[in-house]
Parts: sequence; C-alpha cells; structure tokens
Amino acid sequence: MRKIALTGIAVLGGFLTATAQCKTVSILVENFDTWKDMDKCWTAQSGKAMLYASDKRIIFYSMTNPGENMYLVTPKISAGTYTLSLDLSDNGGETTLELFSVNNTSDPKSYVSISKASKITGDKKTYTISLKKDSQLGLKVLLNGVHQAVYMDNFSLKPKK
Repeated sequence: MRKIALTGIAVLGGFLTATAQCKTVSILVENFDTWKDMDKCWTAQSGKAMLYASDKRIIFYSMTNPGENMYLVTPKISAGTYTLSLDLSDNGGETTLELFSVNNTSDPKSYVSISKASKITGDKKTYTISLKKDSQLGLKVLLNGVHQAVYMDNFSLKPKK
C-alpha cells in the first residue's frame, strides 16, 4: 500500500512540475502534427462540446451543443505586438473566431476581447494583435449548429516587424 501511495505522489508531483515548466514565450509556432492529446502548456475549454487534438490539427466539435463558448488558450505570451496566422476551416454552417487576452484561464471575467468575431471561411486568417502585458491568447470558436466542426492548423504567432 505504501508503494502505491508513493507512486501516486510521484506521478502527481510530475504533473505539477510539468505544468510549472511552461514558460512565457515571444514566438509560438505549432502545426499540431505530433499532438496526441492537448499540450500541457495549452488549455482547452469546451463546455458541453468537444475541443481536442486529432489528425494533426485541433478540432472544435459542437456535438449536440451548438452555441457553447469554446476556447483554446495558448501558453503565456510576452507583452508586445504580434502577427498571428492560422488555417481555419469548417464542415459547413455559420462559424466564427474571436481572439481574447486571457489573464487567468479559470476566471472568465479576465478574458478581454482583442478582435471582433470573424466568419470562418476556410481561408488562412491573419491578425495583428497587441498585448499590453504578459498574458495568454484565447481563441474562441462559436459553432451555431449540431454536429458542426472547425479545424485549426498551422498556428504561427511572431513579433510584428
């Protein structure tokens, strides 16, 4: 029994250490090709829908819960002005993307919109974003239909020149 308890404590300590190792970044380039699950430095908030890594991309899936607030939140990013580009497509219907500055992933009141919601059209999206202080970037996808999906790939956040 003692051996099981010590193993559990060691595993829990490993999770805590892994989370603590996420550093503030100034460049973030991710194609999601090696992700089997959500990366430990990113946060997925799907409500009653699904948000997961599969098929070398991120999938936002409404299931039978359209209208859920679904957020993918990046690791912490240094204050500054950046160019964000990413590939977004959907399986039809009305879908939108909105960007947020996030100070605390567990406090929705700390999510501050930094872009208007824009329709997902299947084209590459490019944004100029400005973060006044070190914070995380939240990508909110809104799906308005049942069994709707949005696919995200080739995420690139680089300092604006």
